[in-house]
Amino acid sequence: MYATNQFRKGLKIEVEGTPYQIVHFEHVSPGKGSAFTRTKLRNILNGNVTEKTFKSNEKVDKPNTQDRDMQFLYPDPEGYHFMDTGNYEQIAISEELIGSDVGYLQEGIVVKVTYYNNRPIGIELPNFIEAVIVETDPAFKGDTVSGGTKPAKLETGAMVNVPFHLKEGDKIKVDTRDGSYYEKVK
Repeated sequence: MYATNQFRKGLKIEVEGTPYQIVHFEHVSPGKGSAFTRTKLRNILNGNVTEKTFKSNEKVDKPNTQDRDMQFLYPDPEGYHFMDTGNYEQIAISEELIGSDVGYLQEGIVVKVTYYNNRPIGIELPNFIEAVIVETDPAFKGDTVSGGTKPAKLETGAMVNVPFHLKEGDKIKVDTRDGSYYEKVK
């Protein structure tokens, strides 16, 4: 069990049988009355964010979650197939469960798969991936490094805004947390 003074951003807790991850928290000590902790919690199962207030002496359960390192193998009509790097067990995860992160999956990439009660409920990508631009508008004379941006399609299928001077075939580094261009890879 966790006490409210152990709360931190990213901590996984279970409230009323539902697993949550703490997005934001604030310990409040009003002049009158007892202290409390105000939180924003993201439901791990469906992604909804909710606000909840806990009394200072209240305790919450630890959810039955587990993160496993798994390597992405391939997609097919069953879903996206991953292999546990520890015991070589393979599983298929649906596209709905992966969500928009599906655009950053590359063959061989290692991700963290979160399990809740021995059932996969989501993935966490590495912070950065390297991918080749397969489709973008051509660069024109006068386009500068510090100019603007243009859309580019990556080999993974994701769309990213990149500087004007980049062209098809260039390899770039992308921040998977917000889908933004980070740098050109030499």
